[in-house]
Amino acid sequence: MTLNGKTALVTGGSRGIGEAIVRRLARDGARVVFGYRADEAAAKAVMRDVPGTQAIRADQEDPGNIEALFEPVADGLDILVNNAAINPPTPIRDITPELFDQVMTVNAKFPLLAMRRAEPLLPDGGRVINISTLNTVLPVPGLALYSASKAALEQVTAVAAREFGARGITVNTVSPGTTDTTLLRETNPPEALEQTAALTALGRLGAPADIADVVAFLAGPDARWITGQNIRATGGLLL
Repeated sequence: MTLNGKTALVTGGSRGIGEAIVRRLARDGARVVFGYRADEAAAKAVMRDVPGTQAIRADQEDPGNIEALFEPVADGLDILVNNAAINPPTPIRDITPELFDQVMTVNAKFPLLAMRRAEPLLPDGGRVINISTLNTVLPVPGLALYSASKAALEQVTAVAAREFGARGITVNTVSPGTTDTTLLRETNPPEALEQTAALTALGRLGAPADIADVVAFLAGPDARWITGQNIRATGGLLL
């Protein structure tokens, strides 16, 4: 158990990729605190299934929730995973100033402020892992705000790798491709998912566990010499 004695904080950890990350880090021995926005039932289910985890309700639309999110790890933090995000598909012609602020706050501003809050808590050799998306290099109509907000997060990650590196803290991005979650199934027709799988070199959609395994590697001791990188975990959807 490579993360024995470590404490991890994962945002958006009640379902999908975030839930898989919580489960994997806990399996590797970490104490895991995770944030969620609204689905209390899902958060409680994760806590029941994964002993020792703790859920904190923290809506990322309000950066004022950062202190509540970090309160359980105020005595020390080893791993921060910024996973939570929103993606309201919207053509550019329909983007409002309010929607711009909402998406940028959740996907870029809150993670940046979380990194600021985490930095004094992290020990030398700590880990920060930010979840982005393949869509920063594979543009899709309707995803201008989502892609732009994640691109901003990628740039923050690179700068943080320089700023935090003197203490051996690594800061990396993981960019999933199409990942088979409930939300994906609810928002895409089956034929679109079949087409995506056919275009992927490994011949299938990603699973949340595929992404969680990459995060676990970056969180562990073997990734000590990797920082400022963007690992595109897409199964070969982009080569």
